Order: sequence, then C-alpha cells, then structure tokens
Amino acid sequence: MNKICFFDTKPYDKTYFEALKAKYDIDIEYFEPKLGPKTAFMAKGFEAVVAFVNDNINQETIDILYENGVRLIAMRCAGYNNVDFKTAYKKIHVVRVPAYSPYAVAEHAMALLLTLNRKIHRAYVRTRDFNFSLNGLMGFDLHGKTVGVIGTGKIGQIFVNICKGFGMRVIAYDPYPLKDAGIEYVKLNELCREADIISLHCPLTKDTFHMINKDMISLMKDGVYIINTSRGALINSEDLLEALKDEKIGGACLDVYEEETELFYEDMSYTVIKDDVLARIISMPNVIVTSHQAFLTKEALYNIAETTLSNCREYFDGKGLTNEVCYKCSKGEPCPKGKNKSCF
Repeated sequence: MNKICFFDTKPYDKTYFEALKAKYDIDIEYFEPKLGPKTAFMAKGFEAVVAFVNDNINQETIDILYENGVRLIAMRCAGYNNVDFKTAYKKIHVVRVPAYSPYAVAEHAMALLLTLNRKIHRAYVRTRDFNFSLNGLMGFDLHGKTVGVIGTGKIGQIFVNICKGFGMRVIAYDPYPLKDAGIEYVKLNELCREADIISLHCPLTKDTFHMINKDMISLMKDGVYIINTSRGALINSEDLLEALKDEKIGGACLDVYEEETELFYEDMSYTVIKDDVLARIISMPNVIVTSHQAFLTKEALYNIAETTLSNCREYFDGKGLTNEVCYKCSKGEPCPKGKNKSCF
C-alpha cells in the first residue's frame, strides 16, 4: 500500500479521504499545519504530499520537499497560484482537481448576494433577540437588474443560468468567449458601466491580479454590488475599502480575500486581527464575508477526495498524470505532455 501525507488537515477533509482511501489502496498520514518552508521537512519519507490553496509552496518549500524525496504534490483544489512551478519543473510533478462542484461555488455566490441584499443575516440576529422591526432591512428586486459575470468557465456558466432564473439580464466578459452559449459578451469596460451587480468567476493570473481597482471601480455604477468567490487578489482590497467608504460600491460579497492565508480556515476569534483593511471591511454593514467556504458541500468534498486520490494512484502506477500542471502549462506555453504521459 502506498502512503501519502496530508497537510492543513480539517475534520471535513479527513472524513471523505478516509472513506475513499481503501478504494485506491493508499494510506494517509494527516498533519494539521499548513505546508510551507517551516513544515516541509515533515514530508520526509513520503513520495507524495497533498496540499491546499492556502499552503505556501514557494521555492524554499519545493526544494525541501525534493531533498526529502517528495516527487508529487497533489493539490486538493482547482487553484494553483500558490505553487512555484518554475522551481518544481522537472523535479516534482504537480496535479490538481480541475473541477469538483461548480454548482457549489455558483450557488454560494448567489446565496451571498441574496443574504446581503435582503439583509437576512441582520434579520436573523434581530429576531433571535425578539426584535421584529423592519427598519434598515430594505433590499431591491433582482428581477430586471443587470448582472455582469467576469469569467464564463464552468462556475461562471452556472452562475449565469442561476441569474437568468431570477429574471436578470446577464452580460459577461471573458477573453475566450464561448460560442453558441447564449451569453451576451461585452468588453470589460462596458460591463463595468452597465452592471448593477458584478460577480467574479475567473482564475488569478498576472493579467487578472487586481483587475478590480480604483480605475475600474470609477467606471462602475454608483451603488454597484460586487461578488467574489474566486480569488482574493482579483480585487485591490484597499481600493475596495475606499469605494465602500465613499459609497461608490453599494455592497460587497466576499468569500475570498487577498491576504487570507494566515486567517481563513482558522478560529481567530480570540486574536487581535492586525490586518486593518480586512478588519474595516468586515465591520461595514454593507459587506458580508465568508471564509473561503463556497466549495464546502458534501458533493464537492467527495469529488475532491476521489480526484486527488485518483491523481496519486496514477502517479504510483506510473501512468500519465491526467490533471498535471507544469511550468509550461501554467505559463500557457507548449507542453510536451501527450496522451497517457506526464509533463516531464
């Protein structure tokens, strides 16, 4: 039986990996700390490690893993912007879970919008104290509003369909628009000018880093709502804070934050939060923040565990790595990988 180690373990992770590990003839040792330069030594003796989106897989981490015999990093997520692929290339293979449940993320995005717009979170707290006043709980009809969707991959497409179900007009921006998808594509500037609500569903790359900044915000309608369930660094947080203070942005629904690594997924309720920008954003009445939980459904966790273990099994069996990403892949350059092969 092959053995792997698992970093940043949470109870909900362990439940599904434990249920499926026998199917793939893999044993797992679970570690609570995140993977990073100070913890990478723990992987000594393991050929494969399982990591997550908030682990610090930089040059130092990869060098330590490699020196200790690790040859596979299995990301149990779709995102991989935290991996130094240049260092890993021709040393350690990196695989990921390209899709687990696009419905989970798209539905959470709509849940955030409904909650903030109709003040459901505030009403819940009030009625727990038997306060049945309606003052300050007014929202607006979604029907007839224009929603701008940035990124029309699997999650974006599902969010588009959800919005259409509410009777909303949907416009979208994507550098690679889908053909015959029934989606009205516009330029990014036009989307910003026309949309009442903007939802982000794109990956974090050098081109999308801080794509929502003060310049883009200046093009938007006064009172626009912004939803981000993708990657925190798509938004310049300081510019968002200023726009919220100036009431240029009417509301923000955030499941991600650009400096979330040391905060999200942890209980920080007894800790002084030193990130002043996040503390001020969370304190605002027209903002709702969840801690990167959009993926957290039973179906998604099952699919994540199954795909991750399948990726590991392919490696141990010497097969081609179906879900591998390498330095060339991540840069959009031609990769030698072919059918039933690995990137290197």
